[in-house]
Amino acid sequence: MFAGCHGMDKMKTPTIEEKICPQCGNEIEIFSTDAQAVCEKCGFVVYNNLQSCVRWCKYAELCVGPELYGKLKAAFSEEKKRERR
Repeated sequence: MFAGCHGMDKMKTPTIEEKICPQCGNEIEIFSTDAQAVCEKCGFVVYNNLQSCVRWCKYAELCVGPELYGKLKAAFSEEKKRERR
């Protein structure tokens, strides 16, 4: 994975979001340019919203890796098929 998001306009100021670790309840800070952050207390990995990025970002496959990229794209295809029904 990339260290940060390469699809984001570099001129924008990154934002920071606070998430709660689902494993231990610790507060985790994650920047908008980060794909993931690790909980300092228990090591749990939280992710930014990769699902939406994969839909449009030309760097998505490089960022999340080919296996996860393929799974997410397949899930999107299935979702679209269900919406059309």
